[in-house]
Amino acid sequence: MFRKSFILIAGVLLSSTALADRDDWGGHHHRHGHHHGYGNPYYREEIVYMPPVVQYVPQPVVEYVPVQPRYYAPPPPVSYYGYDQRSPQGLLGGMVGSAVGYEMGRGDPLAAGIGAAAGAWFGNSRY
Repeated sequence: MFRKSFILIAGVLLSSTALADRDDWGGHHHRHGHHHGYGNPYYREEIVYMPPVVQYVPQPVVEYVPVQPRYYAPPPPVSYYGYDQRSPQGLLGGMVGSAVGYEMGRGDPLAAGIGAAAGAWFGNSRY
């Protein structure tokens, strides 16, 4: 037992991680990008590819056709004193009609839309 522990302790004390670095063994130093054999020069391999074959293809002839100017009707004149058909009564009638139509139609969105339209019409007509 003493012999095994002696060899273990001697191995730990006498060996160091500095000895594991191979920088100074045999005078050959490895650096990044300079990995070549002992005494053999290092040549980079250069791969030369054949240039692509370019075939002449004529460009299509483009004929420009003049576009006819489009006519846009002028906007309607602004009427600052016109009657605005929206009213809070119509908004409230649409909201209530939509809720009533949704409930009566048991969640059917078509019934809610019909109820909203009927409520808005009823709210706007009852001024």
